[in-house]
Amino acid sequence: MSRPLIISDCDEVLLHMVAPFRDWLAEKEGVTFKMDKADFANALRYSADGSAVPTEEIWNLLNRFFDTEMYRQQAIAGAVAGINTIAENADVVILTNLNDHRRETRTQQLADVGINARVFTNQGPKGPALKAILDEYKPTRSLFIDDLPQHHDSVGQLTPDVIRLHLCGEPMIAPHIDCAHQAGHAHARIDQWDAALPWILEQMHGEDA
Repeated sequence: MSRPLIISDCDEVLLHMVAPFRDWLAEKEGVTFKMDKADFANALRYSADGSAVPTEEIWNLLNRFFDTEMYRQQAIAGAVAGINTIAENADVVILTNLNDHRRETRTQQLADVGINARVFTNQGPKGPALKAILDEYKPTRSLFIDDLPQHHDSVGQLTPDVIRLHLCGEPMIAPHIDCAHQAGHAHARIDQWDAALPWILEQMHGEDA
């Protein structure tokens, strides 16, 4: 029997990513990460001379982080209890923008912090991948959680009936991310799980959802 379906992102929704990435860059790579506006590409600078890290090297650093340093990622406050509470009465899957060969690693990483959920990997806009998930699960209703506004836009364009929550649980970057709710691409913006959980439960099970 079909149930409600939650499709959640991982990084900055369930697990911290930029904070451990920043710490690793400083410890091992001689790179300073400081994000004071919505511009990830210019947030990385070589500590020795302050010059910007080239875009290609940023991608190399990100790949090395996900290859060797994912153990540094810890759960965002309230995320484990929140997602597991939701899972009592709904299906929960993870839709994460990682290369496909990292799917098993991400699945194990989440299990290690107490989140046991099926993981879907994706590259690029999330709308098409989410639509394929809906086609498989055929849920009674569905809700998408992500920290990046462009993914809410993508999902909203392809599957407008999906309830969309913009949640960025990393205080270091949350103030600098454009709000998908203000842009009209998400139904709400809530950055703390203690406030997000009752809203999600209401959307999933409330008569007027």
